[in-house]
Amino acid sequence: MSKKIVIMLNTAWNLINFRSGLIRSLVSHGYEVVAVAPADKYVPQIADIGCKFIPLSMDNNGTHPGRDLMLLWRLFRLIRKERPDVFLGYTVKPNIYGSLAARVSGVPVINNVAGLGMVFIKSGWLNWFVRSLYRFAFARSHKVFFQNEDDRQLFITEKLVYRSVADCLPGSGVDLKKFQPVPLPTRSPIRFLLVARILWSKGIGEYVKAARLLKKYGHKAEVCLLGFQDVQNPDSISVSQMDKWVAEGVIHYLGVSDNVRKEIARADCIVLPSYYREGTPKTLLEAAAMARPIITTDSVGCRDVVDDGVNGFLCRPKDAVSLADNMVRIITMGRAELESMGLCGREKVERDFDEKIVIEKYLSAIEGIYFNSSRHASSL
Repeated sequence: MSKKIVIMLNTAWNLINFRSGLIRSLVSHGYEVVAVAPADKYVPQIADIGCKFIPLSMDNNGTHPGRDLMLLWRLFRLIRKERPDVFLGYTVKPNIYGSLAARVSGVPVINNVAGLGMVFIKSGWLNWFVRSLYRFAFARSHKVFFQNEDDRQLFITEKLVYRSVADCLPGSGVDLKKFQPVPLPTRSPIRFLLVARILWSKGIGEYVKAARLLKKYGHKAEVCLLGFQDVQNPDSISVSQMDKWVAEGVIHYLGVSDNVRKEIARADCIVLPSYYREGTPKTLLEAAAMARPIITTDSVGCRDVVDDGVNGFLCRPKDAVSLADNMVRIITMGRAELESMGLCGREKVERDFDEKIVIEKYLSAIEGIYFNSSRHASSL
């Protein structure tokens, strides 16, 4: 008997970079997987992970009710046509509108809340509206996975999800075979690397200010930044602003890369001073897996990856001085201390963040749906 799963995300890039391990595992367990997302340059890679791809345009950053209703209608038609046994939703609009379309079609839903972003930080009508949509969309979900305990408790407390279906994952997990420890670079000066979308809420402004403070303190360091400039996002840092920082010599912008392992290997320390409401940042997990010390903020999601003073340091959110002070601590540490800190990070992700943990939880949830469905059918 064919077992079909539809998985929906906001970009094909997200599919390849965050969900390919899960999809490969589902395929190996005999499931037919159909991936749905807006098309981008990563679509040709999707065939390599063994699933069918259906392009579906989506206004990821917009709130226009007409476009969202049209998305809901297209999703309803898609699900009725594909007739999946389970729907897996990731990111805001797939979670909300995909879940609603699946529910109307009688398809069981498993959601994944991979961070809450800026909407849940700012108060106002949009915050209220998104919470209301989540409450309605998740009312019949079979399982809702969260990537940190803070988010799970928030949704339960705000009555956006039933406690009985809310579960916690170790982020998206990390592929420990793909991301292996590598020796620290032997050249100097020390290199810091921030890997993120080029958004203010990722703490990039504070990172630049901290780089200026390092110069003021007389410390030599390469302060590097790798990431996509999402000019459609209202929180995006403009190209002209980035050009000014580069011209000032305060930061090295490396553009984008499909080989983040190479860039992590060239760095001595990975930095993410985010005050965005993160799930569990994948780049921090990958950095720890490669035995790199980490500096990040003592904020939701980020703090879960770092034991302060053991495999990295925690700084205060939106505080460039606190960030710079911790960067100085890294600069003044000996190589042996940095290596020890990096290996502690590797041990932490092996223990707590292995991608296999995420995959096993998904397989268990999906198999539970099939078991309940078979038991119900046999009782008729």
